[in-house]
Amino acid sequence: MQMPVLYTDRLRVRPMTMRDLWHVHHLFLDSGWADPDQSEADALEERRDWLQWGSRNHTQLAATMQPPYGERAIELTDGTFVGMVGVVPSYGPFGMIPYFADQLPAHADSSLMSPEIGLFWNVHSAQRRQGYATEAAQAVVDFLFTTLKLRRVIAMTATDNAGSIAVMQRLGMTITHTPHNEPRWLQVVGVLENTLSQPNLTQSNPQEDQ
Repeated sequence: MQMPVLYTDRLRVRPMTMRDLWHVHHLFLDSGWADPDQSEADALEERRDWLQWGSRNHTQLAATMQPPYGERAIELTDGTFVGMVGVVPSYGPFGMIPYFADQLPAHADSSLMSPEIGLFWNVHSAQRRQGYATEAAQAVVDFLFTTLKLRRVIAMTATDNAGSIAVMQRLGMTITHTPHNEPRWLQVVGVLENTLSQPNLTQSNPQEDQ
């Protein structure tokens, strides 16, 4: 179940390596994910541990026939690093969301937690509005749906993340909102079911990616 390097017209989606340390470090800074009170040395060590764990995890998941969880590098065909995309385990109270609530048995507890397979993406701010996140995420979806025969994928974000919501829409996801403000990361959920007939997306009219 190991995901190979994926190619699009403009991009390569490949496994992360230790050579990506500085790229990942600066992406975390650019995205506001870094701890402002953490020294650069400590931050780099934390990113190094994360990359090493991801590399080992990628190999072990494939060996045990598990989904290809983990982040992958998005790079241009000339090798320029533009961001990350990946498959992540998503665990949450999805019964709170109308899309999933409609599928629950009568009187079921909608607050119970359940797992879904999620998509993740993040692109450097200087590289946004060029459709890279959508193009990379579509390549991952195509692999999951056609090769691994995955039933569906989801993506989650907050209501103020217009860039990620735009990517969800361009992927053809059904956008659904939770009736609650918390947790913030579950305010908006995109759901894409595998019909094996998703149209190919074009690169026209790209919107903000995040």
